[in-house]
Amino acid sequence: MKFVVIGCGRVGAELAYRLYKNGYQVVVVDSNKDAFNRIHSDFHGRTVEGEALSADTLKRTDMDHADGVAVVTNSDTMNAVIGHTIRMHYPQVKQVLVRNYDPAMREMLEAFGLQIVSSTAWGAERLQELLINASFRAVFSAGNGEVELYEMYIPDNWRDRSVSALLDGCKNTIIVAALTRAGRAELASPESILKSGDILTVSATLEGVTALQARLQEGTEA
Repeated sequence: MKFVVIGCGRVGAELAYRLYKNGYQVVVVDSNKDAFNRIHSDFHGRTVEGEALSADTLKRTDMDHADGVAVVTNSDTMNAVIGHTIRMHYPQVKQVLVRNYDPAMREMLEAFGLQIVSSTAWGAERLQELLINASFRAVFSAGNGEVELYEMYIPDNWRDRSVSALLDGCKNTIIVAALTRAGRAELASPESILKSGDILTVSATLEGVTALQARLQEGTEA
């Protein structure tokens, strides 16, 4: 597979190197040739110096054969325009991802119908979760952290109680994905009885996790 990374700042350089180390063909684009010095010395992919909005620059990346593009310059506006241009002129590219830095610019990026990765929004979401309660471990983040997959250990005070009792009051904010006991995972039903030390894997919003934390506290008080 072949990927094009547009913008060779810290994010672009790290992404390009990670893709290369995983065995993919990588082309990195930046208007400043000195930016390529940020990439690890072991990187042996291609570099293309030029303005990303230039038809000639995009042609030199062999965009016609790219499987995916990540637009990660330091300008949200430029990322939106470049991403939109690639989608319009290279519809065969399967994935066009754009980086968002300023949360205030997200609506503008969304208006283009682009797939957005917001490092600022995602980072703030994760920091908020850890500040509120570090006992829940996020194992997967969807979108920009609006919904995440968490692993949580069932404490002793919730043993022999049902999943539905634990999730009471968390409707529409939590979905149970799996219940793991003694290393063996199974799909949990609302009637499943919890045991101390079980690991419950849930898909939840921050609102759902906060409500679940409150439920666990109720169990402690009981």
